Amino acid sequence: MNISLSKRIATLGGYAFAEVDKKVKELKAQGVDTIDFGVGDPIDPTPEFIRKACAEGLEKEKSSGYPSYVGTMDFREEVATWHKNRFGIDLCPKTEITSTIGSKEGVFHFPLAFIDEGDIVISPTPGYPPYQRGTSFAGGENFLIPLREENNFLPDFSEIPDDIAKRAKILWLCYPSNPTGACAPESFWKEAIAWAKKHNIIIASDECYTELYFDESKKPTSILNYAKENIVVFGSLSKRSNMTTYRVGWVCGDAEIVAAFQKVKTNIDSGTPTFVQEAAIAALRDETHVADMRAKYRERKEVLFSAFRDIGLSVREPEATFYLWQKAPEGMTGLDFALKLLDPKIGVVVTPGAWISDEVDGYNPGENYVRFALVPSLDRVTEAAN
Repeated sequence: MNISLSKRIATLGGYAFAEVDKKVKELKAQGVDTIDFGVGDPIDPTPEFIRKACAEGLEKEKSSGYPSYVGTMDFREEVATWHKNRFGIDLCPKTEITSTIGSKEGVFHFPLAFIDEGDIVISPTPGYPPYQRGTSFAGGENFLIPLREENNFLPDFSEIPDDIAKRAKILWLCYPSNPTGACAPESFWKEAIAWAKKHNIIIASDECYTELYFDESKKPTSILNYAKENIVVFGSLSKRSNMTTYRVGWVCGDAEIVAAFQKVKTNIDSGTPTFVQEAAIAALRDETHVADMRAKYRERKEVLFSAFRDIGLSVREPEATFYLWQKAPEGMTGLDFALKLLDPKIGVVVTPGAWISDEVDGYNPGENYVRFALVPSLDRVTEAAN
């Protein structure tokens, strides 16, 4: 039988982090002991009280049938309470919040609510691949804005031509930034809001890393601190609470946009498992475990930075996330550096910046960088540093 793939699948390149996993497996098959900074998947256990809440949720919901398409009211109320406590933002649980099956699912499916063939979605590069992949699957076109170090890894809206802005429906932003670790100052949030309003563009703000910051006096803000109209925020517990395997998150903001997205989700999935939402509620009610994780990431960061300095690399302090967006040694690309670190005598796995960046007008903003995810234990980070 001659099976032909759809054009969208046939023309799709490899998923960057799947490629990293593939490299790790190849090295392990050769007997190489790898230290994996490649994929941002925390290996620290999900806190016990969260696991316990999930188990109790299984018993509580043992004959509950399908979950709610949009999340239980208890979960949405807890998300609203958390946003109020953390950012001072008022959200209506009934109309301005919906659950997602992890942030990736929400990000990927979001364009389906607003994009027709030929519409444009503006995304940052480097950036999270599902911004672009979700756009392509929805039939839209991607327009990419490079994030440059000289601009503090903030997009320059003057680089977006008027004809692109007229056709654009969605602008993706991600602060704190994966992979650069940069945060958005108040001035940038206000600039982005004004620009999007001028061009009637929805802002989709990926804020999954707001709780992984390094300086307690400089907590990241949310775009919802400055406006709500025409804006939605994507939140997740994957990194905040070491809950990647649970697949739970939310979208919140403009009620009209949330309602449109809910219509997409009711036709795609049957909601986030209720017992997982019970675990999420427990996680949102506790900040101690998050502070503990921030301390761990801070310690791991300093160990690696000390090693970078020892070999003569310049370092740029990230403001947040658990990523280090590190420049390669002089005369090497990020890919060269990543391949050097894969030497069996070293066995350190990182993500080449070019794998999560795209060329724009002959320039790839990730070409000379690698991304370290601070997920190995302190002992393994120390081993890698040595």
